[in-house]
Amino acid sequence: MSKVMFDYTKSILERVSFNPVLFLKELEKAIKTLLPYEMEQLEEWLLKFTIGKPELKECLLIVKI
Repeated sequence: MSKVMFDYTKSILERVSFNPVLFLKELEKAIKTLLPYEMEQLEEWLLKFTIGKPELKECLLIVKI
């Protein structure tokens, strides 16, 4: 079940990545929902996903990357 939640979270973040405010809100929800090992995976994914998206780099501060 947790893989499903992680994949769902990634798909939501991809869909709202056009708007940094929405991206931040969804990222905050993900932080509250995901398990610690899933957060590690999400951090890795975020680093790769935000390459070339400087408007989203600030959002990474709440994840402490």
